[in-house]
Amino acid sequence: MHTHIGLWIDHRRAVIVFPSKLSEEATIILSQAERHQRRAEGALPTEAFEAQRVQADDVQDRKFEHQIQGFYDEVIAAVNGAAALFVFGPGEAKGELVKRLAHEKPTTRSVNVETADKMTDRQIAAKVREHFQSDTPVIVLR
Repeated sequence: MHTHIGLWIDHRRAVIVFPSKLSEEATIILSQAERHQRRAEGALPTEAFEAQRVQADDVQDRKFEHQIQGFYDEVIAAVNGAAALFVFGPGEAKGELVKRLAHEKPTTRSVNVETADKMTDRQIAAKVREHFQSDTPVIVLR
């Protein structure tokens, strides 16, 4: 059981880092979620009634939401039981995941959230290592 876990997440993938004194282990979870498919700007339909063959936006939104919730389930299972969790990344995924963690009676005792840009796996590992070496204020989930 790892006590400290770092998690970089966006809607496409999650990089989970388990730091230790000598090195760190990393796990990557890929999302199968796909956003709306759109036609290139200025492109005209090539067939008659083409719009009727495309799924409605609300159907695509529900499909995306279902896929992303499955992705969050995998990530939560991987970080379950950590004493301290550091969540960072671009966009909305980190906030959505933290809300979901708080809602599901968390076994994680403290969570710290930070906005970060796109990063390489080495940059992610370095940021996690740096975070857990400093005394950073955390959010305690109850």
